[in-house]
Amino acid sequence: MKLAVLAPIAWRTPPEKYGPWEQVASSVAEGMVAAGLDVTLFASGDSITNGTLATAIKKPYGDDPKADVKVNECLHISHLMERAGEFDLIHNHYDFLPLTYSKLISTPMVTTIHGFSSPLIIPVYQKYNDHTSYVSISNSDRNSTLKYIATVYNGIDTTQFNFNDNPQQYLLFFGRIHPHKGTLEAIQIAKKAGRQIVIAGLIQDQQYWSERIRPLIDDEQVKYIGNCDPVKRNEVLGQAAALLHPIGFDEPFGLSVAEAMCCGTPVIAFNRGAMPELIIDGKTGYLVTDIDEAVDAIGNLQRLERADCRTHAEKSFSQHKMTGDYLKVYDQVLRR
Repeated sequence: MKLAVLAPIAWRTPPEKYGPWEQVASSVAEGMVAAGLDVTLFASGDSITNGTLATAIKKPYGDDPKADVKVNECLHISHLMERAGEFDLIHNHYDFLPLTYSKLISTPMVTTIHGFSSPLIIPVYQKYNDHTSYVSISNSDRNSTLKYIATVYNGIDTTQFNFNDNPQQYLLFFGRIHPHKGTLEAIQIAKKAGRQIVIAGLIQDQQYWSERIRPLIDDEQVKYIGNCDPVKRNEVLGQAAALLHPIGFDEPFGLSVAEAMCCGTPVIAFNRGAMPELIIDGKTGYLVTDIDEAVDAIGNLQRLERADCRTHAEKSFSQHKMTGDYLKVYDQVLRR
């Protein structure tokens, strides 16, 4: 099979630091190469793949302040669509925009919906309900008006994450510095529990960072270590006593949750979105509803076996499992 994987171009594929959609697109592409498919990855020019790299944009717009995002998107997506006839199947990881080409080409398209940035984009998905195949990344993130062929959980390369059964005592916040991700709440939880917290992630909301988070950074109880590369990510996740994930929105998945568990690190998360699908409450972490319950959960971390976290991540959220699940989706689509 000749497969085209369309990645976003905000960041390199795979990302050097932040870039969850690019990370999943890379995992899919590399998993399919390993499975024997002829894969062409459409991504930024600095991207890395064991398949064939096709690019119309040399530099990700996230690294190019002079870039016009819409221009880059148009050049990138049209580059694939003008070559669509070369492929048996297109796997779209670029949200709703590529759908608008789907009736202009004969190649079938699978679209992984990585979440809905706004209700305003849903009519585009509705328009192409009967013409393309939608995959959700969790059951919780499904929209009732759309038709899905499957739910496929995001998969990670488990070899990039070392199991650590002898962690340090700090708590960890790992993710975008943004109100939705609960950075402030994570700090409040750690302070109330009397524990040190390490914060790692991209500063996405500068005002939130400047006004709410940076004043709390004292480099003792509250430390900020920046946006981590894969080596640092593995280290900081594995050495943490627990990952705090007090999200303020219904998160579609949560790669850092799967990555933490892969290191053996349990997760204490607000019980929203896909968290009940990722975390086994009382075994690989705790699902809580507020700051006080999170503090109580920290006191119960000793009841959890870190090996259970690793086993769960390998079984449910590995690249190998995701590849197998997507191969079943591809087969269904091509049989149509």
